[in-house]
Amino acid sequence: MNLNRFKMTIRFPQRTSQSCTGCASIALLAVVFGQAPAVANSADQPNIVLVFIDDMGWGDFSCFGNEDARTPNIDRLATEGVRFEQFYVNSPICSPSRTAISTGQYPQRWRITSFLNNRKDNHRRGMAQWLDPKAPMLARSLHQAGYATGHFGKWHMGGQRDVNEAPAITDYGFDESLTNFEGMGPKLLPLTLKPGQNEPGRIWGGAESLGEGYRWMLRSEITSGFVDAAIPFIDKAEEADKPFYVNLWPDDVHSPFWPPVETWGDGSKRTLYLSVLESMDKQLGRLFDRIRDDDGLRNNTLILVCSDNGPEQGAGEAGPYRGFKTHLYEGGLRSPLIVWGPKFVKKQNHVDKRSAFSAIDLVPTLLELTHTPFPDDTAFDGEPLVNTLLGEGGSRKAPIFFRRPPDRDSFYGDEDLPDLAVRSGRWKLLCEYDGTEVELYDLRDDPAESKNVAVGHAEVANQLTKSLLEWHQSMPPDNGPSL
Repeated sequence: MNLNRFKMTIRFPQRTSQSCTGCASIALLAVVFGQAPAVANSADQPNIVLVFIDDMGWGDFSCFGNEDARTPNIDRLATEGVRFEQFYVNSPICSPSRTAISTGQYPQRWRITSFLNNRKDNHRRGMAQWLDPKAPMLARSLHQAGYATGHFGKWHMGGQRDVNEAPAITDYGFDESLTNFEGMGPKLLPLTLKPGQNEPGRIWGGAESLGEGYRWMLRSEITSGFVDAAIPFIDKAEEADKPFYVNLWPDDVHSPFWPPVETWGDGSKRTLYLSVLESMDKQLGRLFDRIRDDDGLRNNTLILVCSDNGPEQGAGEAGPYRGFKTHLYEGGLRSPLIVWGPKFVKKQNHVDKRSAFSAIDLVPTLLELTHTPFPDDTAFDGEPLVNTLLGEGGSRKAPIFFRRPPDRDSFYGDEDLPDLAVRSGRWKLLCEYDGTEVELYDLRDDPAESKNVAVGHAEVANQLTKSLLEWHQSMPPDNGPSL
């Protein structure tokens, strides 16, 4: 079955000077993309590739300390760029984390506070059924500024299980999309195969109903399928002299783990996870090489690689940090971040151990970096931190606030997880919805969150609790307190 059958055919008009020919090109773009883009100098519009990996721990890349698996393609990006050790995502679970990195706003504003599930369960938890298309999407702003925009990989911001009337991914500012079983539109669906099997099995077959166009392929190869779609998209944009923004969002390291049969090993959870991790790195390598080996792309592209939340217990690892996926402790929220771009990044093989910022900061940062106008009547929760992203250091000024998924008061053996958290400077505070059961950690001296110092720093604890509760009460509620 031909994958290209399920992809939109997009032809990009050549960029021209400010003349009648240029006006004709702009008019044609309005037909192709739905509205005329802003005119900008191509030197001010670097290409952006965002690799957002599902359920991978802070310590899972070998350049972040993993000694049990090797990730040479991602490690090379780090060697040629910058890796950040205090980068946060804005939720310890997938759908809200993806909402935050797409909008530059706290996901609570859009009532997406846990993973989007079936219609009944979303309602039970007090959540929206999908992300409102009116949200200030990074992709839409870049599209309006003349970028070709493509999403390839997991979506999970609407269109899953029985929620089959969610907007298509292309309604959020993307020219083209190819997703998995948790998004509307063309998709790749997973076949499973393990040693001793002659015929593959199928999982998530109900996703055939979520938009036209699907192709079944081995789960161990699906990232290659997304890369196979992203590279021609990049080729077309380059041929048309258009800047591009590409999401490449793989879900290999989200359970269930299905590595290539020849790397199955002993079949234990940890072994399967590590095999999948190494296979994903290999598949992503073709995308990185396509950009690195092209002089024009290498000198005008920024690649960002990070994870959407902490690891599943028993699979990935969060390095020295406490907690896992769904936890508001550091292990659930800290993500490895690597930024590569030879023309833009100021340092090579640099480790930034001090700059504290988060996924909501990436949207205003990338808009400023690409000289793209901010959307009208939008207040980002993120801050533009261009110098930080390019390796010159600096943290966001405002605290970073967090609220747990409403259905995760207990998980992975912890029967009473904190409901709220805030990171402010050296301090991390966690508490319940009413401000009780305060935990205060000095992350400068205790990054593992092992010693609660709330009693000894009562003034700090009181101030942070007050600001955290004010933030929490300013956000639309979910049903966390009643679950």
